[in-house]
Amino acid sequence: MPEINIAVVPVAGLGTRLLPATKSQPKEMLPVGRKPVVQYVVEELTRVGMKRILFITGPGKTSIENHFDLNLELIQNLRETGKEELLAEFEFERAPAQYFYTRQRQLLGLGHAVLCAQPFVGNQPFVVALGDSIIGVNAQSDIVRRMTRLFCERNAAAVVAFEEVPRSEVHHYGIAKPKDGGDVFEVEDLIEKPSVEEAPSHLAIAARYVLAPTIFDALARTRPGKGGEIQLTDAIRALLSNGGQVYGMVLRGEERRFDIGNFDSYFRAFVEFALADEKYGAALREFVEQLINGHPA
Repeated sequence: MPEINIAVVPVAGLGTRLLPATKSQPKEMLPVGRKPVVQYVVEELTRVGMKRILFITGPGKTSIENHFDLNLELIQNLRETGKEELLAEFEFERAPAQYFYTRQRQLLGLGHAVLCAQPFVGNQPFVVALGDSIIGVNAQSDIVRRMTRLFCERNAAAVVAFEEVPRSEVHHYGIAKPKDGGDVFEVEDLIEKPSVEEAPSHLAIAARYVLAPTIFDALARTRPGKGGEIQLTDAIRALLSNGGQVYGMVLRGEERRFDIGNFDSYFRAFVEFALADEKYGAALREFVEQLINGHPA
């Protein structure tokens, strides 16, 4: 089994639940603490050995490309104006990775976005990491490394990350039906947005996948579902029905998923990351406590 070092990052969504903030900028570029969302995702991937990262983009996403380009003029300006200490903020630019971009010309769902990666990926296994989801505060997670290792050890068709969610919220997610228990388990089935009564567990798909290239054939045969979208979950189910082994890996406690998909989750993520900031977190915590108690500084 070859080394898995290709990651596909879908970032083509319109971010309509975050309007007007996303009217002229991608939701993936919204700041959480000091960095845009997608930078956390890329730093997570490069830290665990991803060497080639393909962004599946759409209209209005050029700021993502600009963010990962070298800005030599800005670097020179910082040096000339005595602000060399700020150069440390560009450490992500020096990661040993190459960045590639292709358009999802029609917004037909996550499955279709992954299918757009086929000419780039070819016949190699690869990682999918959703560009609007951070795993762990400051993305300090090696979930992708553990997933790729499991994928190779088990000769899997797919490995999917899961998080435990309240049973009352299962209707928002793809939910696992495990064959067995534990933090690593074989998946018997996946149910997309079941009712509370229908849900076989409270393990929800958590924005990270490792996939064999056979997923492309499954996606090509997958018919559009709700909203006319091609669901990645349906294609993974097709792998299962064809005898492929799919495994789930549950996020550890410190690897909580921050899904920047609506204002409630965005506000919560920003506050938590800001409070964890090494320089400003303590003072901010004091300010917030005073604000809550009705005594702002």
